[in-house]
Amino acid sequence: MPQRSELEGFTLGLDGLSWVGRDLHRPECVLCTRRGDIYVSDSRGGVTWIRPDGSQQLIAQQPDGPNPGMLANGFALQRDGSFLLADIAGVGGVWRLTRDGELTPVLLEVDGIALKVCNYVGIDEQDRIWVSVSTRQPRRDMAYRAGLDDGFVALLDGQGARIVADGLGFTNEVRPDPTGRWVYVNETFSHRLTRFRLKADGSLSDRETVVAFDVSTFPDGLAFDAAGGVWITGPMSNRIIRVDPDGRQHLLLEDYDPEWLDTVLKAHAAGPLGRPHLDSPRSKVLKGIASLAFGGPDLRTAYVGCLLGDRLPVFRSPVPGAPPPHWEFL
Repeated sequence: MPQRSELEGFTLGLDGLSWVGRDLHRPECVLCTRRGDIYVSDSRGGVTWIRPDGSQQLIAQQPDGPNPGMLANGFALQRDGSFLLADIAGVGGVWRLTRDGELTPVLLEVDGIALKVCNYVGIDEQDRIWVSVSTRQPRRDMAYRAGLDDGFVALLDGQGARIVADGLGFTNEVRPDPTGRWVYVNETFSHRLTRFRLKADGSLSDRETVVAFDVSTFPDGLAFDAAGGVWITGPMSNRIIRVDPDGRQHLLLEDYDPEWLDTVLKAHAAGPLGRPHLDSPRSKVLKGIASLAFGGPDLRTAYVGCLLGDRLPVFRSPVPGAPPPHWEFL
């Protein structure tokens, strides 16, 4: 008999959302710590820090920094308080940003391939650095179509940098799961959540599709909860989906205009989508939700990153999140 899901009976409507932050700039990625700090990516070249008292501070590269065209997409918090930034539109690659605005390159190429469309960077419990590169195309919008599986995952650890998974359909967030046995990755324009078995040396094997989503779901961000579920965010339909350990999907929230989404799906089927399809969604409230992080003292407060909003949607979850690797960092 199938195990009962923790989400059965849980409903989340737009009127159940609250909001955090103000005047944010493309807060695509969001991270939380036990202390109550919230960090969000910022298109001005870094990260915005939202303190527990609600005050905000921009941490960005200095005006004469080495990568003026940088668009910080995914990012990671490190033990020393600095950040790793994935640059999706400037020079590309992974950069380290200190609290005083010093920006230095960490990884600009791997196995001879320039990391031009570097989407996400994260760390695991062993401080290994996981990097997703969405496409080998020179511009990310050239890969907004199904069937172009030229994205990959790179790993940087004590052995150096190397590609550990290839042939992915617009690689987006990539994370080892809390058990340390699997690495999960979203393939946005192939509508898949994929996972690989993680070996002790960091190599990946046994690729499998966890979920093949409906074509109207473009999976972007992912987060794990304490019960083994995976929470998926999708910007085009402003969806949040929880995937149970047995693969069952629970649609928790969505916000889109049906006519507009139909236009997007037709354009996606015909060829690459254009930036207007991603930059002008029609919805009631949500504006391109792209990531999710659990926070709060009990890890039951979900903070939602968004591509086009200037504040973060927030709601209470019926199940706590799994503590992320940076949970205890200051």
